[in-house]
Amino acid sequence: MDNKDFAVFILTHGRPDNVKTLSTLKKCGYTGKIYFIVDNEDKTIEQYQKNYGIENVKIFDKKAMADEVDEGNNFDERRTITHARNACFKIAKEIGITYFVQLDDDYTAFDFRIDTQSTENCGAIKPIKNLNAVFDMLLNYYKNIPALSIAFAQGGDFIGGINNGKGSYRFNKRKCMNSFFCSTEREFQFVGAMNEDVNTYTTEGSRGQLFFTIPFVSLTQTATQSQKSGITDMYQRFGTYCKAFTTTMMQPSSVKVSMMNSNNPRIHHSIKWVNTTPMILEERFKKSESVNQGMV
Repeated sequence: MDNKDFAVFILTHGRPDNVKTLSTLKKCGYTGKIYFIVDNEDKTIEQYQKNYGIENVKIFDKKAMADEVDEGNNFDERRTITHARNACFKIAKEIGITYFVQLDDDYTAFDFRIDTQSTENCGAIKPIKNLNAVFDMLLNYYKNIPALSIAFAQGGDFIGGINNGKGSYRFNKRKCMNSFFCSTEREFQFVGAMNEDVNTYTTEGSRGQLFFTIPFVSLTQTATQSQKSGITDMYQRFGTYCKAFTTTMMQPSSVKVSMMNSNNPRIHHSIKWVNTTPMILEERFKKSESVNQGMV
């Protein structure tokens, strides 16, 4: 990679022998630095160190991180990725890097999404074979914009086709989910024990901060709540209602609880974007000087 001041952080818990993301990174041609972010309450730490090397496993104090963040509930439950996400900024500073990307541990593919004229038009999916170059391009873009973070697209962004009327392919979407390109010079805090990515980009977005999903590259991961360990246990214990409602509590003016339309309907959050992020008004809405003076 051209960007030497960069590393991949794989956030993982209880899966030392099943870190799918590692093999996927290598399969897609990534050759740079990789660190495994593990909390000090994980009972499998020694196995992580044995599998990947002590120097590559970075351990953080989970309770200390939990004490610094609004978890959005009173469950006294620390089985959440939120604390690992926030710890990444401190870990990056400790090891002396400025840029990093946070990845979950269950990715099975990184792909290009290419617009086609096919009947279904979900876009041609081309496996990435030089992930080093892709990371370099994304980092160079990130360095030159004022966003707090950028992210890979996900499969759900292309439901209804690549040109589905939601701007999935032609424009950046103003959100980040799952993966996060970050900088120690643009530190922000993830909030909420559940749905932390949505909580964060809606809360920060309402304050004018920028998060972007890049539509031309996507990641694929195992189905939600299909693997043991990680944060699956917490979601299964408290249910997806609590997950969706966490964001609703944090952004009640723009987020509500609804049902996803799928073969297996489940409760999910629904965002009304017009109420979520600040708008740039057209010049014609500017008040005249006389009106402004009359309001004084």
